[in-house]
Amino acid sequence: MTLLTLGLTGCGGAVRTTAADVPTTTGPASPASPAATAATAAGVPSPDPTPTPSAPPTGPNVSGCFTEQDGKIFTHVRGLPGVITGKGPVGVVITYERRGSVCTWRPLSDRLVAAGYRVLLYARDAGILPEDGAVAMGRRLAKEKGVERVFLVGGSIGATASVPAAEKLAGKSAGKPGVKVAGVVALSGEIDEGDAAALTVPLLQIGSEHDSYGGARSLRAAETAAAKAPDNQVLIIPGESLHASALFGSPHAAKVLDAVVAFMDRHKG
Repeated sequence: MTLLTLGLTGCGGAVRTTAADVPTTTGPASPASPAATAATAAGVPSPDPTPTPSAPPTGPNVSGCFTEQDGKIFTHVRGLPGVITGKGPVGVVITYERRGSVCTWRPLSDRLVAAGYRVLLYARDAGILPEDGAVAMGRRLAKEKGVERVFLVGGSIGATASVPAAEKLAGKSAGKPGVKVAGVVALSGEIDEGDAAALTVPLLQIGSEHDSYGGARSLRAAETAAAKAPDNQVLIIPGESLHASALFGSPHAAKVLDAVVAFMDRHKG
């Protein structure tokens, strides 16, 4: 078992699911006012024009962050959207945290697609257990042409749920064949020790020392319990309370993304 620590600092923020989370682009400059035109003619610098926010996408999209230009948009339960990006033979299902959004997981998705993985992100249905959602999305991704095995990645409750989901996904259920699970990546999860003890695929946990959910104590307890995991790693950021996808917007982002890709590259088969 391996324990890694980082010594950087950073801060996190709340995650929302509205279109306000989508970064806007700068539009054409507004026409200059007569006063600004006169000031420019006199050799006085005029103020910068006010940027015009771009409109959110109107076609098929997921939370305004992924469109058909990024990959294949699909719908699942109750018409909620999802997207599959990339074309690699190894799939990754991402299940985000409560009050989360696919938008804040885009840094990881983009990095994984660039590394040759095929990534599925989906809008969660609050009426479905995250564990069941992860299983359903794992089966969906496994049916994509060319996908040979799947990683499950989660944040917070999505991380907690990804461990039992991995065991369910790998086993036969109601006549459905099992899916080959390559491993689990859990960011800021509180994994039940019984679920951890049953895990038989590689596990990478990442979290902040002082996080109130999925902090150092919880990560170490799950690490100890996951004795059957063939690779069992923990990356703890000391002195921080960054939670789940907030890690991607912090000074620790590069280290976290590097750790995830390195772990997957070792176990992609």
